[in-house]
Amino acid sequence: MDKLERIVSENRFTIAVIFPLIGAITFLASAEGLLPEILSFNPWFILFGTVVMRLPLVAGLKPLIGKKAAAGLILVSLYSYFIEYVGLRTGWPYGSFEYLLELGPMFEGFPLALPIFFIPLVLNSYLLVNLAGVSKRWLRFLLSLMLVLAVDAVLDPAMVSLGVWQYAEGFYYGVPLSNYLGWVLSGSIVLLVVEHVFDASKVRERLSEADFMLDDFVSFVFLWGVINLYYFNIIPVIIAALIGLMLHRMDRFSFAWQA
Repeated sequence: MDKLERIVSENRFTIAVIFPLIGAITFLASAEGLLPEILSFNPWFILFGTVVMRLPLVAGLKPLIGKKAAAGLILVSLYSYFIEYVGLRTGWPYGSFEYLLELGPMFEGFPLALPIFFIPLVLNSYLLVNLAGVSKRWLRFLLSLMLVLAVDAVLDPAMVSLGVWQYAEGFYYGVPLSNYLGWVLSGSIVLLVVEHVFDASKVRERLSEADFMLDDFVSFVFLWGVINLYYFNIIPVIIAALIGLMLHRMDRFSFAWQA
């Protein structure tokens, strides 16, 4: 076990539960104007918290990232910049939207750390489907894509409610249908690359070795589930709870971590 794995393994509850709960409280306090201006939606705090919550995913994937996987991750990172740039200027494929707050350093209206926010949503979905033991590639792809859409059905309403970004129109808690059609496109592209550059059998083997590998997904459930609950976004809360239940049933989350 290397140093990063040891840090993550020894601090699972702090990273996967305490950090997202503090993040949720800070987000909500910022939205309600309860924090000093220097702390309210502080972009560096947001970026720092996100990086910490990504550590289990990084530590888990690290042994699987050779030249091929590294090239694939760089490729999808570049894609995330490209599609976000196009989306902000044309409204395609997600629908017309804009960032209202900074999420770390910004460039051309979107965060430079975009891959840190974007790619793990797909990777976590892919990993959870692999953990379920789905070996057929076409089924794994389909289920992973469905899970990606479920994840965004939790994330986007929370972000709109907080005022982090907004769409010109929307039917689902302020989010337009085009956003989810856009995620079908983007999610499919990223999943195809991920399927190509990672060996699924080795991914499943690594998941059995590193029980913390999906802790980033646990933090996602707590962070965005709590925020959606505060705004009474019922459907996103239910979806987040179902994802949390899946993680619990697959023995990827337990309050016993605190012991």
